[in-house]
Amino acid sequence: MMAPGVLFFVVWHYFPIWEAKMAFEQVRIIPPNIWVGLKHFQTLFASPVFYNVLANTLVISTMKILFVFPVPILVALLLNEIRSGKLRKFMQSAIYLPHFLSWVVIAGIFIAILSPSDGAVNQVIGFFGVPPTSLMTDGYASRWVLVVSEIWRSAGWDSLLYLAAIIGIDQSLYEAAELDGANRWQKILHVTIPGIVPTIATLFILNMGMFLSADLNQVINFLNDVNRGQIDILDSYVYRLGLRTGEYSLATAAGLFKAVLGMAMIVGAHLVSKRLTGKGVW
Repeated sequence: MMAPGVLFFVVWHYFPIWEAKMAFEQVRIIPPNIWVGLKHFQTLFASPVFYNVLANTLVISTMKILFVFPVPILVALLLNEIRSGKLRKFMQSAIYLPHFLSWVVIAGIFIAILSPSDGAVNQVIGFFGVPPTSLMTDGYASRWVLVVSEIWRSAGWDSLLYLAAIIGIDQSLYEAAELDGANRWQKILHVTIPGIVPTIATLFILNMGMFLSADLNQVINFLNDVNRGQIDILDSYVYRLGLRTGEYSLATAAGLFKAVLGMAMIVGAHLVSKRLTGKGVW
């Protein structure tokens, strides 16, 4: 039963670790490759484009951590407070649905809604006398489009883990709090939230491990020639180097840089979490 999962990780995760040596080689059509050491890293760090995409990645990922990560927690808390079973099921189905849509579909929806000519957003603000604006060609506004679309797509689905953690809290704690005179808000503050802190800490650490990813599929579908300077990220940069220009070694060097930095961030987040909450990934 474990074989398909193990095979997936071996092929797509462990085997590429060995091929990461391409970052230190000059790839040739006819093997063997030529060892060049840190040449590709020197080229990478000398490129102003690299620093631009790195800055974009850090900004977008920070925005997502600040504004996207807390939303599923809030959604789970709100869903847990719905007493009607039918209403809860309806709300869960409604907010889980966007997770199953591809970024191609979601990007098409947002681009249509934000159209400066006939988009719903500009029609609403135009009713109040505000001139239409093209948010998809405004680089800085495009970053907020990424954040909002990520919330819409992932908040419901990501809340499942927190909702499961809430359901697992000992009900006697709520009964004790109620006997002490706690109202609903106080029970959330002093029972529910402390009860899901280990889950929050674990997921935060895992999110830090993917901090520099910033979701390639999302960015590619929202990227255009006008907003490229503000939402072009490391993964899209690696995609262009490797698949469009054929600079496999340079693309591998950029990917390896991201992987090492991501590993350092996940270890750092684990140590901080262990110190603050006593919980970590290991």
